[in-house]
Amino acid sequence: MNHWLVKSDPETYSYFDLLKDGSTIWDGVRNHLAKRHLAAMKKNDKVLVYHSMGESSVVGTATVTKPGFEDPKAPGEGWVAVELKAGKTLKRYITLKEIKADKLLGGMQLVRMSRLSVMPVTEAEYDRILLLSSK
Repeated sequence: MNHWLVKSDPETYSYFDLLKDGSTIWDGVRNHLAKRHLAAMKKNDKVLVYHSMGESSVVGTATVTKPGFEDPKAPGEGWVAVELKAGKTLKRYITLKEIKADKLLGGMQLVRMSRLSVMPVTEAEYDRILLLSSK
């Protein structure tokens, strides 16, 4: 099983929209590296959902329910989408500032490649974020 982080502008589509909807097609990604990450996702992979644009924090979890398929918003153009099912809201949101300050998390792609909207995280990073959120 792999672990991922997806970023979303909460004004466009927030984690709370995903909770309300139950699941969604994660589409509209137009970066080639992020596209490769979406294509690498497998069913049941775990996902952290990160709010960008002001909040800059991990707010919840999700699970991949349908792995990479053609993005319905761009048929025939080679872009990829996945289907995500809502998981749980974190008890405490983990901010980018907190991630940067944490020894285990400071090397995350989120810190090194801040503009990338879909990225892998290690199991240790995933677990650390969940642990920090429970404190």
